[in-house]
Amino acid sequence: MVDWVVETARAIEAKPLIVVTSPEGKDAFDGVEVAVQAEARGTGDALAAARGSLDGVDGDLVVLSGDAPALSPELLNQLLETHRRERAAATVLSFRPHDPREYGRVIRDQSGAVREIVEAGDATPEQLAVDEVNSSIYVFAADRVWPALERLDMSNRQGELYLTDAVRNLVDNGERVVAHVAPDPVEAEGVNTRAELAAAAAALRDRINEAHMLAGVTIVDPGTTWIEAEVEIEPDATIHPFTVLAGHTKVGAGAVVGPHAVAVDASIGPEAMVGPFCYLRPGTELEAGAKAGTFVEIKNARIGARAKVPHLSYVGDADVGEDTNIGAGAITANYRPELGPGKFRTTIGRNVHTGSDNVFVAPVTVGDNAWVAAGSVVTKNVPPGALAIARSKQVNKGGFDDRKRDD
Repeated sequence: MVDWVVETARAIEAKPLIVVTSPEGKDAFDGVEVAVQAEARGTGDALAAARGSLDGVDGDLVVLSGDAPALSPELLNQLLETHRRERAAATVLSFRPHDPREYGRVIRDQSGAVREIVEAGDATPEQLAVDEVNSSIYVFAADRVWPALERLDMSNRQGELYLTDAVRNLVDNGERVVAHVAPDPVEAEGVNTRAELAAAAAALRDRINEAHMLAGVTIVDPGTTWIEAEVEIEPDATIHPFTVLAGHTKVGAGAVVGPHAVAVDASIGPEAMVGPFCYLRPGTELEAGAKAGTFVEIKNARIGARAKVPHLSYVGDADVGEDTNIGAGAITANYRPELGPGKFRTTIGRNVHTGSDNVFVAPVTVGDNAWVAAGSVVTKNVPPGALAIARSKQVNKGGFDDRKRDD
């Protein structure tokens, strides 16, 4: 979740960018400055933990909640615009959810300015009836927030230093505090339960899928298609239902993926076909027009242009040349502990035709234009243009069914 929030902060070019975390999480974040909150003493104390990293910083100080992954850069820019237009000491991002639950209530004065934010555990019944709530996302005037933090105390039901009390301190000091209401409550929602996590994930899924569709990608059923943020898909690709595209997967123009396909850190070339029921693991490269079909798993392998692995196969640590057809039930046996550590590669050349139920015991090479008979276990290199037969001779014994059997 924090990664999503950090990327939103990067999108508005926030500098410096600081993540406040517990001592246990100090090494969990790359590419950002980390401030450690030694003890969990509340949100006000969390912001105070970053003060040393913010010495000399003036202007706008944006405070984000790490459990709001659906926050968009567009909404954050709107919050900043409101803050600057109103010339406020603090601006609160508020929202009106269907169920206010345990969110702090935003209490306004007669002019519409924010008078205070009351945590649900400390609120009166009248205050709990307020439907506008606090997202724990703020913009502060940097030079005015620190004195307000210094006046915090733990005289509340939770026994914590509330950042919301800094808002009240600013108001008591005659400063102007305003609120910007999020048009879509989903963007401001925090995540505290697995149910809320699933709702936030669905919102992000919908946002990602819509962006791809507006860019020319066909997603047949967006509600069952999960595409991670760093996936790249070219226009005119088609993604069928129950497909998961993860990591740094790339999908070329005109490719057809799914249904029921999973690709992780894979490259799917233009006009390639994947699935149904197919798993492309990291390092898979399907070149233009290639096919990985039903119940096929491919890992760390290149499938050349127009080559086909149509069904019921495992191809791992392999190179398959252009226009080759891999018969059903093929397996590349890439693990040979008797030869040493690591995995060993199978190389299958161009325009090769392998039969059904073949096993390729790596390291092994099959030359261009070669054929492999069905049921063969290939343990030796196959020369170009040759036919490899590596199976036991069939023996038929007549009259077998006429024998007496102990039934």
